[in-house]
Amino acid sequence: MDPLTATSTTARRPVRRRRYLLCPPEHFAVEYAINPWMDPARPVDRVAALRQWRELAAVLRGLGHRVELLDPEPGLPDMVFTANGATVVAGRVLVANFRHPQRAGESAAHRRWFAGARFRQVRTAAEVNEGEGDLLVAGPRILAASGFRTTPAAHREAQRVLGLPVVTLQLTDPRFYHLDTALAVLDESRVMYYPDAFSPASRRLLRRLYPDAILADARDAAAFGLNAVSDGRHVVLPDGARGLARQLREAGYTPTPVALPELQKAGGGPKCCVLELRSA
Repeated sequence: MDPLTATSTTARRPVRRRRYLLCPPEHFAVEYAINPWMDPARPVDRVAALRQWRELAAVLRGLGHRVELLDPEPGLPDMVFTANGATVVAGRVLVANFRHPQRAGESAAHRRWFAGARFRQVRTAAEVNEGEGDLLVAGPRILAASGFRTTPAAHREAQRVLGLPVVTLQLTDPRFYHLDTALAVLDESRVMYYPDAFSPASRRLLRRLYPDAILADARDAAAFGLNAVSDGRHVVLPDGARGLARQLREAGYTPTPVALPELQKAGGGPKCCVLELRSA
C-alpha cells in the first residue's frame, strides 16, 4: 500500500509527496567546533555515519518521497547537513551565506547543484543566512531565527527573494543554534518547539501564532527531537525523543524514529540532513 494514501484509525492527516535533497556523509568529520555539540577530540565513526544516513534516506523513500543527492566534496565535512545550504519556495532558491568560514564552500556546491537541476531563479544570499537551518517554511509564512547564525537583515532579504512574509524569532540558548534544532513545522498550521530556546518575546509570539503547538521538554530537545522532518502525517525524528513521539501519536501524527548518533556529534539530526525542494 502507498504510505501516502494509507489511512490511520487515529487520524487522516493530509500529506503530499515531497522532494528532498540529501548529501552522503562520505567526508563527514568533526574537525572544528562551531556549536556546543562539536568536539574534535571525540572520535567519529564515518562508516557508521554513512550507514545511519542511508537508513534515513531509506525511511524517506519508504514514505513515498523523492530523494535527490548532492555530491559530497572533500574538505567540507558538514555537507551532509543540506538543510543549511538553501531555502526553496515555489521554485525560487536562496542559497546560504554561511557565518563560519569552515562551511563557506558549501554555498558554491549548492549553487552548482541547483544550476544543474535547472532551477531558474537561484540567488546567493548577500546577508548571513544558513538556509532551512534558520528559515522554516510554515504554510503562509517563513519562521526565521536570529541570535547565533542568520542575521535579522537576512530575514528581510528572504522575504524579498522568496515572496513569503517572514516572522522573526530570537534564539537565546547556544545549544539550539539553528531554528531547526528548537522548532519543527508539522504541517501548515502546527509546530512543535522547545520554549526555553527562545526569548520571552518570541515565546509570546509563538503562543499567539500556534496555540495548539506541541511543546518539548528539555530532555527531548537535547535529544535533537525537534530536528524533525514532517510530511504532514509522518514525523521523522531521533529515536531518543520518546516523549515527543508519544505527544505526536496522541495528536494524530505518525512518529517515525531514526538513529543518527554519529551525525549528532556535529550538532545535527534528521532535519539538518534534509533540504526540501519546493516546486513552483
